[in-house]
Amino acid sequence: MTSALATQRRVWGIYVAAVVVYFVAVTHRTALGVAGVEALERFNVEATGLAILSVTQVATYAAMQIPSGHLLDRFGPRTMMTAGSLVMAAGQLLLAFSDHLALAIAARILIGAGDAPIFISAGRLIAHWFPARRVPVLMQVTGLIGQAGQLATAIPVAWLLHAHGWEVTFSTLAVVGVGAAAIAFTWVRMPRPVPGSIEHERDRFWASIRLATEHVGTRLGFWSHFLPPFSANVIALLWGVPFFVTAQGLTPAQASGLLIVLTIAAMITGPIAGVLTARHPLRRTWIVLGSAIASLAAWIVLLSFSTPRPWWQLAVFCAVIGMGGPISLVGIDFARSFSSSERLGTATGFVNIGGFTSTIIGVLLVGVVLQVVSPPGATEYTLNQYRVAFASLLLVWVAGVVGVLRNRRKTREVMAAEGVVVPRIRDVVRRDTPKN
Repeated sequence: MTSALATQRRVWGIYVAAVVVYFVAVTHRTALGVAGVEALERFNVEATGLAILSVTQVATYAAMQIPSGHLLDRFGPRTMMTAGSLVMAAGQLLLAFSDHLALAIAARILIGAGDAPIFISAGRLIAHWFPARRVPVLMQVTGLIGQAGQLATAIPVAWLLHAHGWEVTFSTLAVVGVGAAAIAFTWVRMPRPVPGSIEHERDRFWASIRLATEHVGTRLGFWSHFLPPFSANVIALLWGVPFFVTAQGLTPAQASGLLIVLTIAAMITGPIAGVLTARHPLRRTWIVLGSAIASLAAWIVLLSFSTPRPWWQLAVFCAVIGMGGPISLVGIDFARSFSSSERLGTATGFVNIGGFTSTIIGVLLVGVVLQVVSPPGATEYTLNQYRVAFASLLLVWVAGVVGVLRNRRKTREVMAAEGVVVPRIRDVVRRDTPKN
């Protein structure tokens, strides 16, 4: 009994350490979101330049997902989380003292590369240490706690920025990153695979990509991760604070409050999505599509008005789109369902590219359209210019919905061939309706 209790405590200690490291990573990831106005002035850039600065980090994160997953399968979560935290710390330190756009881009590349293995490493730890029935809920709890990193961005990081300036803020984040690396190195534990030869590893890398992505269920996971989160990410990572301050007439404190609403909505949604995913594994895409429809409705309402909206209406908008972040983790659950354990890191990395691909496209679309519809040299944009720019996000939404529906159909065909048939809703209702 004592041994079992000690083992349980050790497992939960490992989990807590992983969650703390992920919390810090999310803070690193979203810190630029509250510094958008300052970044425009510091680097003397227009909308497209600021979008590139933000997208660089997200693009690096997305590009590193499959390599990070492969390295995770080889070296394990402890090594990847420690190294990733140190690389992010280096990026924040470089950003702290950058006053040229090129150096800032280099810093954001470091942050994106360091961030890449953190969440998938946490997912690997959960899948290894906990029973399968707990995995969906624990993944959502992990996402929930990680979302609190956005609260750290919206409250203490924003306060530090406005009270002590750019250099102090990002230097402090660098120190916090070193602390996260120490936590990962001290507490995270999992057996480390023995690497093979360089030739063998090169073959394994390309084979792992093919094997991890060949199942249509994994591709369904990609699109399920692609569709729900991009609206919230576009707002939280870059365009939210400038839009709320310069187009909606809010103060920086009120704009930060809206980011808090977005984060709290995500935190509330996460456990609910986890329970629904665990209880209804054959209906997981319904959660994804439901979130997409709700986000579309929220955007339509917001963009229908040509005058600034009251704070409470903007808060409702943020709450609705904020639900997409945790719901995107349904895609990670598809990776778990359709991948073998030895390829789970690579498959999870592939799926995790989805939401960040849609985010990259969304952030760039908004930046490009803003610059096209505004006068040359503008660094602040009107409400109507933002309305046109945000309307372009419909293209991303349509691509995501088509991807989910197409791959859901193919996945169900494969499942049916294997003897797993998803019953129609009317058949389920008829079966569950009491007979007189």
